[in-house]
Amino acid sequence: TNGSQTRTQSFFLGGFPAWGTTQVWSAVPLCSTYLLALLGNLTVLSIIRAEQSLHAPMYLLLAMLAVADLGLSTSTFPTMLRVLWLEAREVSFGTCLTQMFFIHSFTDIESAVLLAMALDRYVAICHPLRYSSILTNSVTTKICVAIMVRTALVQFPLPLLLTRLCFSGVSQLSHPYCLHPDIIKHAGSDTRISSAYGLFVLLSTLGLDLLFVLLSYLLILKTILNFATWRERLKALNTCISHVCAVLLFFVPMISLSMMHRFGKHVSPEAYVFTANLHFLAPPILNPIVYSVKTKSIRRRVLRVLCQRG
Repeated sequence: TNGSQTRTQSFFLGGFPAWGTTQVWSAVPLCSTYLLALLGNLTVLSIIRAEQSLHAPMYLLLAMLAVADLGLSTSTFPTMLRVLWLEAREVSFGTCLTQMFFIHSFTDIESAVLLAMALDRYVAICHPLRYSSILTNSVTTKICVAIMVRTALVQFPLPLLLTRLCFSGVSQLSHPYCLHPDIIKHAGSDTRISSAYGLFVLLSTLGLDLLFVLLSYLLILKTILNFATWRERLKALNTCISHVCAVLLFFVPMISLSMMHRFGKHVSPEAYVFTANLHFLAPPILNPIVYSVKTKSIRRRVLRVLCQRG
């Protein structure tokens, strides 16, 4: 039966093609990267929790972004380290589907939070006098709950649809973690429903989010160009810089990876793996740094802690 074929199925995780012989040494920077991501995001969360003045919509969304980044890095790093350190490439079907579910879920959450942050910037710049009445803490909490509900509703069918497919033998994946487009390539039965649903999820979450982020920035730019002086324009733009960095860090590698999947017949495996790893590893490490540098209250708190230690 399909079920028994699926249960005995296991996957071999892809590696890091360019690294070959120096894999154990490569695990050291990777481990440091993971620790840096944990430290940065936990620091942001603890500062927002401790500072009463930061219990405001913008910072609640930043806390949600840090949670998404923690989830994303914790979903991807363990199997990457297993591949590099222990050369343990084989994972069971169930483990692979679980990892896939969490990676795609946290990716969706991050995308939706970036859209909510774009909305926050839009209201702050285009309707500054009504900002505190439009974006209250309770509205922000409802947005966060809506993000979680949307993610759960669209992501749950993905692994369920995969369990209905036939997989035989051992399949070699492209990445050191499990992704839906990668798993589906190895199915021995009709994948049209799973593929169509995967595309629907991608377009209805990440695709729509990106579209609305771009739309909100068009409206922000239109408003900023109506400001009288260059100083006012630069001041308004300055409040968007960290969010723009976060959007670019998240969406640019993702779009590049999607393009490679669709049209990259002659792309080298190294470029493919590098782009995928950049997509999952860069935001959790760099987002806390960008926001700490650009957000005065967080920067002050970090410096205060460092000075006390010093």
